[in-house]
Amino acid sequence: MSKDNTLVGIDIGTTKVAITVGRVDEGLINVIGFSRVSNAGMRRGIITDVEDTVSAVTSALEEAERVAGIPITNAYVSIGGAHISSIVSKGVVAVSRADGEISASDVNRVIEAAQTVALPPNREIVHVIPKYYIIDGQDGITDPIGMSGIRLEVEAVVVGGATSSIKNLAKCLQQTGVAIDGMVFAPLAAAHVLINKKQKEMGVALVDIGGGTTSIAVFENGDIIHCAVLPVGSMHITNDIAIGLRTSLEVAEKIKTNYGSAMPENISASETINLANLDPQDAQKVERKYVCEIIHARLMEIFSMVHDELRKIGKDGMLPAGIVFTGGGSNLEDLVTLAKEELRLPAQIGMPLFEMSGLVDKIDPSIYSTSTGLILHGLENQHSTSSSKLDPNDLLDKAKGFFKQFLP
Repeated sequence: MSKDNTLVGIDIGTTKVAITVGRVDEGLINVIGFSRVSNAGMRRGIITDVEDTVSAVTSALEEAERVAGIPITNAYVSIGGAHISSIVSKGVVAVSRADGEISASDVNRVIEAAQTVALPPNREIVHVIPKYYIIDGQDGITDPIGMSGIRLEVEAVVVGGATSSIKNLAKCLQQTGVAIDGMVFAPLAAAHVLINKKQKEMGVALVDIGGGTTSIAVFENGDIIHCAVLPVGSMHITNDIAIGLRTSLEVAEKIKTNYGSAMPENISASETINLANLDPQDAQKVERKYVCEIIHARLMEIFSMVHDELRKIGKDGMLPAGIVFTGGGSNLEDLVTLAKEELRLPAQIGMPLFEMSGLVDKIDPSIYSTSTGLILHGLENQHSTSSSKLDPNDLLDKAKGFFKQFLP
């Protein structure tokens, strides 16, 4: 596989590994392969069994290679899990040039200064994302290159993670024979696909309800201002149903998927679920309303935690573009209605910002948004290392409409 014209995104989550393969042709991306495989080697986004995780990634790679018709040797990889956290850091430098004109090297130095934030010895930096720059006390500057000043400052969001978790993820990819082009916090990758420039300017939160965790990324004025990972996900809902109905996890997952709702008050008390239709060995008949009450209780916990994260940064009920949901847990019936009530914000299920042709009906955005976003991140990286500097939002606009085909 030519690294120059092919990009691969590997999203390794608690319950699944999703891969998207794209070929770059004259700055445009043509998706040529994808795959999804179940993963049993992680818990709450952290690798607990290297062998199982390697097996899942290997199976996903083999399927993606079969579909794309090319070997995969390099990839951008998502990182998540409850060990991820963010803090705001500041960096300050003196402008180097005698005439006071700010150069790219000054910007690099001030970002490096922001990275000197004190982290515990068992943690390391994943991303340093500038929010805005300050020149001689004038703040709110998004691109200081070419401007004049004496003192350059930056306020940046520093995303960090546990060193052991990061090394274990890298070890799994190494054992599959894939070189890592870069690690990207999963919601940041998904945001490339699901959130537009206007939403990022106004203020929006991306909430990714995964299997073992729920990830949050909050944007305002075009940049990320906060991110967090909550240790609760859609698998906890499945576990609650299994305990409440005294049934297997497999049946509980089917009940959640086929009959679940976030709003039990909308369900008739006379409506029942015959579990024999899902498992011939289980003859129970249960009230659907009771199942939905179990789901509602766990979602209320998740929304309460999201609410707390927004309150920490003063954005509780203060994001005009609201909440954009993604992840497997976002497929629950009436999730958006409950979110609007509890979070007091507009809410919607995230959908790709570009037209897709081919086998669109077989591609679930809640599954492939992160792996596809990793490809866009890779394209952005290619351009940022070239002489031309592109904004990630401009890059997304350019890519919009050019995911030409999805092959079987």
